[in-house]
Amino acid sequence: MRIVAAGVSGMIGTPLVETLRSDGHEVDVLVRREPRGAGEFHWDPAAGELDPTVLEGADAVLNLSGASIARIPWTRAYQRELLESRIRPTRLLAETMAGMSAPPATFLSGSAIGIYGDRPRVRLDDESPRGDGFLADLVLAWEQAAALAPAATRVVNLRTGVVVARSGGMAPVRLLTTVFLGSRFGSGTQYWPWISLDDEVRAIVHLLTSDLAGPIVLAGPTPATSDEVTRAFADALGRPRWVPAPAWAIRLGLGEAGQHLLLDDVQLVPRRLEADGFTWRHRTIDDAVRAVVSP
Repeated sequence: MRIVAAGVSGMIGTPLVETLRSDGHEVDVLVRREPRGAGEFHWDPAAGELDPTVLEGADAVLNLSGASIARIPWTRAYQRELLESRIRPTRLLAETMAGMSAPPATFLSGSAIGIYGDRPRVRLDDESPRGDGFLADLVLAWEQAAALAPAATRVVNLRTGVVVARSGGMAPVRLLTTVFLGSRFGSGTQYWPWISLDDEVRAIVHLLTSDLAGPIVLAGPTPATSDEVTRAFADALGRPRWVPAPAWAIRLGLGEAGQHLLLDDVQLVPRRLEADGFTWRHRTIDDAVRAVVSP
């Protein structure tokens, strides 16, 4: 396949592009700086600039653009950046494809489990209704931008959970645990949807050739509470958890970001992905953490 990819310089995109190329696919990358060689093409989402000929002949378009959710604090200015860094690139790609006589057959567009909001004691899946809050509103607008793609293009919304990797959202948990500051966050009973980096990459590759469309949950098949997640890191690293972080302190110190990133309760199962035949290498949080912690 020929794939045009955007926003792939980060934690997920880098190994994903390497995997696709090693599998024999041709991957052209959209970059905002000046191109440095073959396979790179300039675009400017802020200015609405994308040469449509770059997408001609592509079998699929992959978009993982977006500023990091894990960066805090969420000031008003940064909330605008979180929104615009997702909406502008996604809309530009979708509208460019809509203007083509022969658009790509597949559009894999980044999304997130934040759309479900805080849903204590509710078991959720891909098709559960959206929740409330800043992240739910952001993800809804993100997916609406992707929906501007032409009807002939299969659109997949990659609703990704917290990725267990050496960087990204789980990195602070690993670092704090390593230096004997491992913690239980709030009650510890809230569910954190998680997925290993390896399975995240493999799931996206799987969806390139699947018939699935619409929202797809990318999360591990065994839901885990935040207590189980932090305990998995403590056990794998051989460290205690001595410093509990009460919910009031998290809300006071981190504000809205602390609530959404650490305290929201989202018990989520990847029903559509599993029914489509995808198999996980890391089915439990302990499997995923051991893969990150081991040399």
